[in-house]
Amino acid sequence: QVQLVESGGRLVQPGDSLRLSCAASGRTDRTYAMAWFRQNPGEERAFVAGVAWFGGSPFYGNSVKGRFTISRDNAKNMLYLQMNNLKVEDTAKYHCAATTRVPTTWASTLFDDWGPGTMVTVSS
Repeated sequence: QVQLVESGGRLVQPGDSLRLSCAASGRTDRTYAMAWFRQNPGEERAFVAGVAWFGGSPFYGNSVKGRFTISRDNAKNMLYLQMNNLKVEDTAKYHCAATTRVPTTWASTLFDDWGPGTMVTVSS
């Protein structure tokens, strides 16, 4: 099992940039991939970005392509999400997630471990 804790969320204005961090601990040696999801009250969790933990190309949700960048630092057991040109519709609680399986569809149901989330609010 992997323990995950997100940080970096806050109130920003449209067009601003923000970097989220996710600290992982526990059995990261068994982790195949990690990802960021976001969720608003009453909605399902939506895939934002994902990457294989030990290498490979990242994947992005259509709404964030070209604006968000996912990265990882295996030595520090950290996952990051750089968010540029933020929009009001990016407002959500952002969760970090890990899985030991190959996420062929990046569906949230394929992920075993979740962090509590960090809130990002984009508002003028």
